[in-house]
Amino acid sequence: MDINKIRQDFKILDQQVNNHPLVYLDTSATSQSPTAVIDRMSDYYLQYNSNVHRGVHTLGTKATDGYENARTAVQQFINAKHFGEIVFTRGTTAAINLVASSYERDFIEAGDEIVITEMEHHANFVPWQQLAIRTNAKLKFIPLSEDGTITKQAMEETITDQTKLVAITHVSNVLGTINDVKTVAQIAHEHGAYILVDGAQGVPHMKVDVQALDCDFYAFSSHKMLGPTGIGVLYGKKSILNKMQPIEYGGDMIDYVGLHESTWTDLPVKFEAGTPMIAEAIGLHAAIDYLNEIGMDDIHQHETELVRYAYDQMAAIDGLEIYGPGKDERAGLITFNLDGVHPHDLATVLDTEGIAVRAGHHCAQPLMKWLNVSSTARASFYLYNTKEEIDTFVEALKKTKEFFA
Repeated sequence: MDINKIRQDFKILDQQVNNHPLVYLDTSATSQSPTAVIDRMSDYYLQYNSNVHRGVHTLGTKATDGYENARTAVQQFINAKHFGEIVFTRGTTAAINLVASSYERDFIEAGDEIVITEMEHHANFVPWQQLAIRTNAKLKFIPLSEDGTITKQAMEETITDQTKLVAITHVSNVLGTINDVKTVAQIAHEHGAYILVDGAQGVPHMKVDVQALDCDFYAFSSHKMLGPTGIGVLYGKKSILNKMQPIEYGGDMIDYVGLHESTWTDLPVKFEAGTPMIAEAIGLHAAIDYLNEIGMDDIHQHETELVRYAYDQMAAIDGLEIYGPGKDERAGLITFNLDGVHPHDLATVLDTEGIAVRAGHHCAQPLMKWLNVSSTARASFYLYNTKEEIDTFVEALKKTKEFFA
């Protein structure tokens, strides 16, 4: 990876914030987009802005091709078996809610079990919590080990023949834990349950093969993988999606509409009511092309080197506590607290140095309770970050500690 060449593609990084060069360490919330993504979306609006699937004129045909070619790009990127297994949604949250809402009708009954973990983002926690409340199902949690990981034994002891669905994050947005979702899927299937994987922090940072993982659903967002906001993906096995009912109705998802009845069109469009996110899909396609050009293995290796480098320096700061597994078992993010400094104060001081980090509960309040803290700070890394930026960040942490001391 030529990091200097890569950084030239991200114009937003070439700026001063509070009279300091911007150090962007908040990719886990939203990644930055290269000019290739922005230019391709602009080209759509400037050259062939039109609705899809309905018109036969030249602009409409070109827009439809752009939209559906993006679906093909996603299919290939995660190695889905069928084109129709890729459903475009507004994001990871919408994808998970689509499954939860459809499940309520035909898949979950009183007494059934839904299994999740306490490390889940609210997007993969609240939908199942509320589904359990509405259906009188039982919500169960795979217990976490002391370092924020889960063991195979814990999986086997939690998932039972009464379990209908296991919903688990691929990578924790707080702990950096990389879960063995392939093993979770194997155990779930042995008990006749389905598995949904929240891949919002997985797909952007490592090579994902949904067939190899054997997951039944996999959800992720464009804006965490160099693409635009407002679009995400639900992958679902064709055999399962065909059994599920749509949760939104209207244009494009219908086959036939009569006065008193309607039928639905084929996958994946039956889950995509209304005008879709056309420019956003085209932007996501451009992001995938960019990631493929660099190579997901190289990106993962770069992040691994960064997180190990940062971990060693941060761990050496007296009074700084890092949460989650060790430096060799985590994804490219570090969540921490500095003794005596509230995370929001810490983030504010770092911002005066031009450094962007996240502070708060990170949409993971049950996990904060498990950690016995109210909030934390988080630094997250991506392909455009450098060791020099980490040096700047660590020095700012030391200055912050001295200031509050």
